[in-house]
Amino acid sequence: MDFFIASAMAQDAAAGEGSMLGAFLPLILIVVIFWFLLIRPQMKRNKEHRELVAGLSVGDEVVTAGGLLGRITQVGESFVTVDLADGISVKIQKQSVSQVVPKGTFDSAS
Repeated sequence: MDFFIASAMAQDAAAGEGSMLGAFLPLILIVVIFWFLLIRPQMKRNKEHRELVAGLSVGDEVVTAGGLLGRITQVGESFVTVDLADGISVKIQKQSVSQVVPKGTFDSAS
Protein backbone atom coordinates (compact mmCIF):
# COMPACT_ATOMS: atom_id res chain seq x y z
CA MET A 1 0.00 0.00 0.00
CA ASP A 2 2.86 2.36 0.81
CA PHE A 3 4.25 1.70 -2.65
CA PHE A 4 1.09 3.04 -4.33
CA ILE A 5 1.03 6.19 -2.17
CA ALA A 6 4.72 6.98 -2.83
CA SER A 7 4.22 6.40 -6.55
CA ALA A 8 1.15 8.70 -6.62
CA MET A 9 3.05 11.46 -4.82
CA ALA A 10 5.92 11.20 -7.30
CA GLN A 11 3.49 11.57 -10.21
CA ASP A 12 1.93 14.69 -8.65
CA ALA A 13 5.35 16.32 -8.23
CA ALA A 14 6.29 15.63 -11.86
CA ALA A 15 2.94 16.93 -13.10
CA GLY A 16 3.39 20.14 -11.06
CA GLU A 17 6.66 20.99 -12.82
CA GLY A 18 5.12 20.56 -16.27
CA SER A 19 2.10 22.69 -15.46
CA MET A 20 4.37 25.47 -14.18
CA LEU A 21 6.15 25.62 -17.55
CA GLY A 22 2.78 25.52 -19.28
CA ALA A 23 1.56 28.42 -17.16
CA PHE A 24 4.55 30.65 -17.99
CA LEU A 25 4.75 29.78 -21.69
CA PRO A 26 1.80 32.03 -22.74
CA LEU A 27 3.22 34.90 -20.68
CA ILE A 28 6.63 34.53 -22.32
CA LEU A 29 4.98 34.35 -25.74
CA ILE A 30 3.01 37.57 -25.08
CA VAL A 31 6.20 39.40 -24.04
CA VAL A 32 8.00 38.27 -27.21
CA ILE A 33 5.06 39.36 -29.40
CA PHE A 34 4.91 42.78 -27.69
CA TRP A 35 8.65 43.18 -28.17
CA PHE A 36 8.54 42.59 -31.92
CA LEU A 37 5.24 44.35 -32.67
CA LEU A 38 5.34 47.36 -30.33
CA ILE A 39 8.57 48.02 -28.44
CA ARG A 40 11.18 47.36 -31.14
CA PRO A 41 9.53 49.50 -33.89
CA GLN A 42 9.02 52.37 -31.42
CA MET A 43 12.69 52.23 -30.40
CA LYS A 44 13.65 52.34 -34.08
CA ARG A 45 11.45 55.41 -34.72
CA ASN A 46 12.91 57.16 -31.67
CA LYS A 47 16.45 56.49 -32.87
CA GLU A 48 15.65 57.84 -36.35
CA HIS A 49 14.12 61.01 -34.84
CA ARG A 50 17.17 61.57 -32.59
CA GLU A 51 19.42 61.28 -35.67
CA LEU A 52 17.17 63.69 -37.61
CA VAL A 53 17.30 66.27 -34.80
CA ALA A 54 21.07 65.91 -34.42
CA GLY A 55 21.56 66.46 -38.16
CA LEU A 56 19.57 69.72 -38.46
CA SER A 57 21.51 72.52 -40.13
CA VAL A 58 20.96 76.02 -41.50
CA GLY A 59 19.12 75.93 -44.81
CA ASP A 60 17.21 72.70 -44.14
CA GLU A 61 13.52 72.88 -44.97
CA VAL A 62 11.44 71.29 -42.23
CA VAL A 63 7.91 70.53 -41.13
CA THR A 64 7.18 70.95 -37.43
CA ALA A 65 4.95 68.77 -35.28
CA GLY A 66 2.32 71.52 -35.56
CA GLY A 67 2.40 71.35 -39.36
CA LEU A 68 4.38 74.54 -40.05
CA LEU A 69 6.65 74.50 -43.10
CA GLY A 70 9.76 76.64 -43.03
CA ARG A 71 13.50 77.01 -43.56
CA ILE A 72 15.99 76.86 -40.68
CA THR A 73 17.99 80.08 -40.29
CA GLN A 74 19.71 79.47 -36.93
CA VAL A 75 20.57 76.33 -35.02
CA GLY A 76 21.19 76.39 -31.28
CA GLU A 77 21.78 73.69 -28.72
CA SER A 78 18.11 72.92 -28.15
CA PHE A 79 16.27 75.50 -30.30
CA VAL A 80 16.17 76.37 -33.99
CA THR A 81 14.86 79.50 -35.69
CA VAL A 82 12.59 78.77 -38.64
CA ASP A 83 11.55 81.30 -41.29
CA LEU A 84 7.91 80.73 -42.19
CA ALA A 85 7.58 83.61 -44.66
CA ASP A 86 9.31 86.91 -45.44
CA GLY A 87 9.85 88.64 -42.11
CA ILE A 88 8.12 85.92 -40.08
CA SER A 89 10.32 83.59 -38.06
CA VAL A 90 9.70 81.48 -35.00
CA LYS A 91 12.00 79.86 -32.50
CA ILE A 92 11.06 76.24 -31.78
CA GLN A 93 12.54 73.30 -29.92
CA LYS A 94 14.54 70.93 -32.06
CA GLN A 95 12.42 68.02 -30.84
CA SER A 96 9.32 69.55 -32.45
CA VAL A 97 10.77 69.13 -35.95
CA SER A 98 8.97 66.12 -37.37
CA GLN A 99 10.62 65.82 -40.80
CA VAL A 100 13.09 67.38 -43.18
CA VAL A 101 11.58 67.92 -46.61
CA PRO A 102 13.43 68.12 -49.95
CA LYS A 103 15.02 71.43 -50.94
CA GLY A 104 12.64 73.65 -52.88
CA THR A 105 9.50 72.50 -51.05
CA PHE A 106 9.37 75.75 -49.05
CA ASP A 107 9.67 77.90 -52.17
CA SER A 108 7.03 75.97 -54.11
CA ALA A 109 4.57 76.17 -51.19
CA SER A 110 4.84 79.97 -50.90
